[in-house]
Amino acid sequence: MTPAGRPLRVGVLGCADIARRRVLPALAALPETRLTAVASRSADKARELASAFGATPVTGYSALLAREDVDAVYVPVPAALHATWVSAALDAGKHVLAEKPLTIRGGQTAELVARARDRGLVLMENVMFVHHGQHEAVRRLVDSGAIGRPRALRAAFAVPERPADDIRYDPALGGGALWDVGVYPLRAALHLLGPELSVVGAVLSRGHGRDVDTSGAVLLRTPDGVTAQLLFGMEHAYGSEYELWGSEGRLRLDRAFTPAADHEPVVRIERSSGVREVVLPAEDQVTTTLRTWVAAVREGRPTDPLTVRQAQLLDDVRDAAGLSVGAFHNA
Repeated sequence: MTPAGRPLRVGVLGCADIARRRVLPALAALPETRLTAVASRSADKARELASAFGATPVTGYSALLAREDVDAVYVPVPAALHATWVSAALDAGKHVLAEKPLTIRGGQTAELVARARDRGLVLMENVMFVHHGQHEAVRRLVDSGAIGRPRALRAAFAVPERPADDIRYDPALGGGALWDVGVYPLRAALHLLGPELSVVGAVLSRGHGRDVDTSGAVLLRTPDGVTAQLLFGMEHAYGSEYELWGSEGRLRLDRAFTPAADHEPVVRIERSSGVREVVLPAEDQVTTTLRTWVAAVREGRPTDPLTVRQAQLLDDVRDAAGLSVGAFHNA
């Protein structure tokens, strides 16, 4: 609940698939939030989605931002529109949860984070997996010496090919593998190895005549030489995993980025003395993320600094691959 003793009143800008399937059901179920209004450029779409959750349909995003019964907004519009509507939401005095990537340019991300700070508003990027307890459990195991000194990370996230008209293939809307799925292994590297990573090299490739990157590989390193190899794509058999190699063993986590709510994660640790599996409790990372956002609003927490560092590294990856934002994306 807000400091005033009521749930956080949330409006939604857009009717994206992730909003329909995952975020809105969780928002509607949480006692800490009240789904107040759903906006779309289409009155019919707004009415259809809002009615499913007992919310008010609103035609047009600006109209929703002007409502006095909305304290905060969730922004699942296409990536190329994030900067525009996150900025408008902050200017309207609303706290924001925005889908990843927060923007498609590092400078824009830094500017929005600064604007939120200056206005005393909470701005959070919706990278849900980092709020799942399995990753903190991995970090504790590594810190306890479970694999010795970390020497290398391999992280991968890939999904099967989507229909030809999917917005992830539209350069004007900020489509492409790096921003859609590459964010996950890159953020995992930041989460596990720290913010001082730098880009050594990168490859971004197009498949099947697409106008956006559909696969990629990145090599990062820390100042003391720990490496991170990242693989990602949108035309692959599904994969979601990372593996940490250390001086005395290896640690592996499957279903690392999009585990089902009933999935019990298994951390596999291999050492010369044998194999150990640590089974962790199931957790709904959507609900955990939303609760983290509400807590941030209550407490006035600043934006996670890794949000800006992640945006800078995404810029660096494109530079290393020999691409500007406009090379595949006309944003």
